[in-house]
Parts: sequence; structure tokens; C-alpha cells
Amino acid sequence: MTWHQTIIVGNLGRDPELRYMQNGRAVCNFSVAVTERWRDRQTEEQRERTTWYRVAVWGAQAESCNTYLSSGRRVMVVGNVQARGYINNNGEAAASLDLTARDVRFLGSRDDGQQGGGYGQRGGQRESAPRDDRASNWTEPPSSVDDIPF
Repeated sequence: MTWHQTIIVGNLGRDPELRYMQNGRAVCNFSVAVTERWRDRQTEEQRERTTWYRVAVWGAQAESCNTYLSSGRRVMVVGNVQARGYINNNGEAAASLDLTARDVRFLGSRDDGQQGGGYGQRGGQRESAPRDDRASNWTEPPSSVDDIPF
């Protein structure tokens, strides 16, 4: 079995949408913006690039995400990502990054979506969505970039 995982940390681009499949299983969909910032070595200008992910969360986690997440809220999502090609409204070829989540972590406090707070902010309270058994080997991420062991 081939297994990979992707970890993203970003902000919700819109409120989550919850629906139920015919078999009664919940699925919640939302988009997450991950923004990279860097300084251009040649021009010394600040640069940034935002990558959007379409996230699908299933089961009890889907219901928790729908209850506690809102546009702007900072999250960490762990799961499998797949690129999908499509034709956009202008008839041009386009692609999306679809992430099927195994684990979603709510970062910061509930009000952070409106206040722009996020991961690592002092005083922020973390909440976690219930995880399914496949994510039981989860460990808490480092509290700062300086704690990463590489």
C-alpha cells in the first residue's frame, strides 16, 4: 500500500458547507488559503504566493468543522492531496488541489478568524476536532519554527 500525507496550515476562505450522503455519513467542504512570504534576493522586495486547497472532511470531524470553523479561521489539515484538472468558466484548462482530510486542528481561538490571529499567537486557545482511528498516531506540532528538528 502506498501512503502519503500532506500537512497544510492556512486560513479558511469561506464558511464550511456540511451535507449528508445517502448513507447518512457527514461530509464538510471548505477552502484553505496557504500563503508563502519571502524576500526576493535580487530586488529585496517582499513577495508572496497563495495556494488554495479544497478540503473534504468526513464523519464526526465534518460535523465539528461545520460547528466551529468560519471564514478566516486558521487551521492545520493533515490528509491526502490530489491535483484535479478541469475546464473553468472561461473555457480554459485549470487545476485544483483537493485534500481529503484525516485530521483537522483548529488553531488559535474561535475569534481569530475575525481578528487575524493564528498559530503560535500568545493567549490563543487550541481546539481539536474529534479524530477517527486512522489518525491516532498524531503528535502535536512544534510551538515555533525554531523547534523543528531539521
